[in-house]
Amino acid sequence: MTSIVQSSPDAATGHEHYRLRIEGLGVGTWDLDLATRELEWSDTARGLFAGPAGPAIAYEYFLSLIEPRDRERTEQAISRAIAGSSGLDVSFKVVGATGRSQWIRARAGLIRDEAGTPRHLSGIFLDIGEEKQLEETLRTRESHLRSILDTVPDAMIVIDGYGVIQLFSSAAERLFGYAEQEAIGRNVSELMPEPDRTRHDHYIARYRSTNERHIIGIGRIVTGKRRDGTTFPMHLSIGEMQSGGEPYFTGFVRDLTEHQQTQARLQELQSELVHVSRLSAMGEMASALAHELNQPLAAISNYMKGSRRLLAGSSDPNTAKIENAMDRAAEQALRAGQIIRRLRDFVSRGESEKRVESLAKLIEEAGALGLAGARDQNVQLRFNLDPNADLVLADRVQIQQVLVNLFRNALEAMAQSPRRELIATNAKVGDDMIEIAVSDTGTGFQDDVMPNLFQTFFTTKETGMGVGLSISRSIIEAHGGRMWAENNAAGGATFRFTLPAASNES
Repeated sequence: MTSIVQSSPDAATGHEHYRLRIEGLGVGTWDLDLATRELEWSDTARGLFAGPAGPAIAYEYFLSLIEPRDRERTEQAISRAIAGSSGLDVSFKVVGATGRSQWIRARAGLIRDEAGTPRHLSGIFLDIGEEKQLEETLRTRESHLRSILDTVPDAMIVIDGYGVIQLFSSAAERLFGYAEQEAIGRNVSELMPEPDRTRHDHYIARYRSTNERHIIGIGRIVTGKRRDGTTFPMHLSIGEMQSGGEPYFTGFVRDLTEHQQTQARLQELQSELVHVSRLSAMGEMASALAHELNQPLAAISNYMKGSRRLLAGSSDPNTAKIENAMDRAAEQALRAGQIIRRLRDFVSRGESEKRVESLAKLIEEAGALGLAGARDQNVQLRFNLDPNADLVLADRVQIQQVLVNLFRNALEAMAQSPRRELIATNAKVGDDMIEIAVSDTGTGFQDDVMPNLFQTFFTTKETGMGVGLSISRSIIEAHGGRMWAENNAAGGATFRFTLPAASNES
């Protein structure tokens, strides 16, 4: 409201009629006499303040009705209005005799006499309790939303229909290196490397003109660019909304750097395990062949020596040649046995570097390889690991090979089971050893199978080679432990093996 000059009596009558009409709408009127410092107010205005009876009160008493934290601000606004620097428009809180708080908005203009001297400050009081409650509700919801955005690990970015950033979450700040206030107002293409940076505005313009969706609602892997110029892989999901007839796009960004590093590490582990598995299989086959072939080769040598003795009394002119040929054959049979033994010894002494390893980490990495797809098969996984029995002295790759073999066997054993649960545990046992157990709820083993379970080339699978468990036991025994299996009372089987415990002291 602006200042006005005191009007004539007829005009004052018209103003009174107008005042009565707005009073009927719940708007209170008031007038502050600047000479007497007395404030006159209507019944509606007095009701808003829950003030004392009577048409007028002292200005100082009026100020006392306002909450202390709003009083000084309100008085300063009234003083500026009296000085004529601006009209009065101020909101404040009052507390009535009942203790009920009430938000009121005061608006007023300065009234001057014909000489231009300020005489009155006259205006209205409005009940804005509902507006303030709505503001508080919106403020609370905004705080809740901000709290959610601050805790969501994925970065969230909102842009308008021209690609200008409107919202930049805390996770986005951490991911891209821009502060929120720096990012807002920038084109989102600044968060992209070339060629996407140059093409992005064209993508948005094409969508606005055709409404053809290419990535909205479909997550995809793209490349992001940080403030320092470095790039990183990220998964981007985009949603759309309309506000005031204009489109807005919300993007959720997940940094895939760690994920890709993990995938690369798993592939590396997979390659190492395949290599060691092949080497171990060669060792088992060499050992088996050496065991099986040494006897017939020794028999061949003995037969050759016996035949040579039978030829000792012969008068055949070719006897010397035959004896020489038999000696050579016996030598080659012995040589073949030596070759096989050397092959076995070479493979069995394959490189093995034992270090202090964490069982929890070994089992976690082996689980990532051997239990892929377990959840899709409704298999419940439980790793009940004791941190006090975590450190072992072992070759990491070889022990992971054992674990992967046991995990995969367990999954195959539970393929047709109604209840599918795989449990891995560890515990300290005597002689400074740690026992690891892998249990399943599969079919278990028949009594006639158990004695042959770890024999080379023995298998219960239609397509199995029968070397997995044999290799596993050889690895464990090479570590100074032992390996065995047992059926569970409730069904299924448990494989157990031991490894040397490592000292917790660094």
